[in-house]
Amino acid sequence: LQQHAEPPSPRGIPHAAGAGYAFKIEGQNRVAVAYFGDGAASEGDFAVALNFAATLGSQTIFVCRNNGYAISTPVSEQYAGDGIAVRGLAYGLPTLRVDGNDLISVYNATKAARELCVREQRPVLMELMTYRVGHHSTSDDASRYRSVDEVSTWTEDGVSPLGRMFRMLRAKGLWDEGVEKQFRAAVRAEVINALKAAEKKQKGPLRDIFTDVYDELNWAQQEQYQELLDHVKRHPKAYDLSKYRPS
Repeated sequence: LQQHAEPPSPRGIPHAAGAGYAFKIEGQNRVAVAYFGDGAASEGDFAVALNFAATLGSQTIFVCRNNGYAISTPVSEQYAGDGIAVRGLAYGLPTLRVDGNDLISVYNATKAARELCVREQRPVLMELMTYRVGHHSTSDDASRYRSVDEVSTWTEDGVSPLGRMFRMLRAKGLWDEGVEKQFRAAVRAEVINALKAAEKKQKGPLRDIFTDVYDELNWAQQEQYQELLDHVKRHPKAYDLSKYRPS
């Protein structure tokens, strides 16, 4: 068993150190796992989390997906040292640097990390070397800071993780182009049908925008919610409330 913590920012990494420490003092056969990128490793929370985990002996695995960019900032402008792995060694953590585009390598390394983490009650740092082919987010335009040639190099057959996995399965007789074509067609049809079914359903109530953090709305959220309702009421033609479930 494991406790999964995938923070949208480095602020959640220390939580994994704390959860792993709890597993240790309770004698549980569990580990906490924090996933983050190379950009998050430049934040202070990363250093704090590793130091706490190392000194307390937390059953925590820190998994850094080093994909070469923190949004638009390349790793060459993030650090002058040898990546993220050396930082784990500096804090006294058993550390693994793995080919992140090789599924089998990642699986074996993760399995070994978990076994060591529980057996020795020590945190482990894993640095998965990979590449972010797509944009960072829908608001990001990666073509502004990297070339098409750079991206295409990483998408070549035998380099990308999907291409490499396909080659291995094909070599072992477990997959082929015919099965791939049928599988893609079936999955595409399944996704399209799911989208059509979802489009027929009403969206969540407007109130849900404010109810996913606190148990009860505080005064600021109540004011913002009322402002939203007043805004929608002033512009009825711009908002079709029939698409939303009532609050």
